[in-house]
Amino acid sequence: MTSAFNPLRATAGLPGQVFNIAHRGARAFAPENTLAAFVKAQTFGCQMFELDVHRSRDGELIVHHDDRLTRCTDVAVKFPKREPYFVSDFTFAELRSLDAGSWYLRELALPADRRQPFLQSLSDAEIAAFVSTADRAQYQSGTVKLPTLRETLELAMATGMMVNIEIKTLPRMYPGLAEDTVTLVQAMGMERQVLISSFDHEQLVIVRQLSQVIATGALTSDRIARPAEYLRLIDADAYNPGCYDDYDSLGFGSVTGQLDARGITAVRAAGRGVNVWTCNDPDQMRQLIAAGVTGLITDFPNRVRDVLAA
Repeated sequence: MTSAFNPLRATAGLPGQVFNIAHRGARAFAPENTLAAFVKAQTFGCQMFELDVHRSRDGELIVHHDDRLTRCTDVAVKFPKREPYFVSDFTFAELRSLDAGSWYLRELALPADRRQPFLQSLSDAEIAAFVSTADRAQYQSGTVKLPTLRETLELAMATGMMVNIEIKTLPRMYPGLAEDTVTLVQAMGMERQVLISSFDHEQLVIVRQLSQVIATGALTSDRIARPAEYLRLIDADAYNPGCYDDYDSLGFGSVTGQLDARGITAVRAAGRGVNVWTCNDPDQMRQLIAAGVTGLITDFPNRVRDVLAA
């Protein structure tokens, strides 16, 4: 391991370092996985934002979360009868024509209990504080587009923020996605500013074969036996377990409702990081920070900021 070359690899072993990581950008307050959401993350003091990468039909690396485009764009209006609307079925030019902003305002207009689950805890006070009139005009304008990975990394370079790139190979199994992502990161000189994660841990092995500098994180919604040993096996720098709803593997949704910190403790003792997704509850944030996590991936970076400040 060459952890000394990369702050993201090196800080995995430092006590007291907790990254406020904006999940798909500050997606509680802006359309997720857009440049607007990543810019918004900076306003909360986030050191890092997280994003997801797919590939267009003609090979462009596209930032988007879902395999399909229907939830966060107007694809069904612009391209009727193109089901099932996979990202990979559309060219970059077609993807660029989509409106990736207006859907967010339609969600805000709904009663809280009818919104997408991650927005149901969004309070009126938070909306008033963090979604301005200018923001609403931008999101409604039709100018908010799906960004390319290059454009997003350029924004990160300009703002000095770090980036967690999630490789979305399951279930679409894009050939060469990890390789092309690493090539781009290297070409832009951003190996020390990026952490690459995936639920498909084979992609992390590929990243490590191509770069001894880029940090990697093993995403999981399952409990891993001996996670510290597993990370050492694949030379990953961080364990990224879920604590969100049905994806909770840390005990918050258990019969006892208590955090099981044994995996966190073991990984931290081995000098590697723990970045938990997707933590939106302040009490859970406090428990995870006390347990020694190195990062909180959150839809609500304002809440992480306030917990850390306290």
